[in-house]
Amino acid sequence: MAGDKVTHLTDGEFEAQALKADIPVLVDFWAPWCGPCKAIGPVIEELAEEFDGKVKIGKMNVDENPATPGKYSIRAIPTLILFKNGEIIDQITGAVGKTQLVAMINKSL
Repeated sequence: MAGDKVTHLTDGEFEAQALKADIPVLVDFWAPWCGPCKAIGPVIEELAEEFDGKVKIGKMNVDENPATPGKYSIRAIPTLILFKNGEIIDQITGAVGKTQLVAMINKSL
């Protein structure tokens, strides 16, 4: 089933799941009411399939988990942040194309 490879992150497990991961982690900060977030959703799931084992793909609902987006000064969604070894490698705000996201991910590999 599609989406099985996407990790749903919460404030409580963000550090362990994203910052302390042994592979790069792309986090999609989104909300259910956000149109562009819904538009980019299928692309996020495709990336999770294609980069399985090389990059962890996570989604964080900003309405249910306000602490982490606040920590990273996220003011617009969707915002995608690529972490490696607990550091931000790259960040994109807005619904962007798959090509742009693949290029972003490849920087971390």
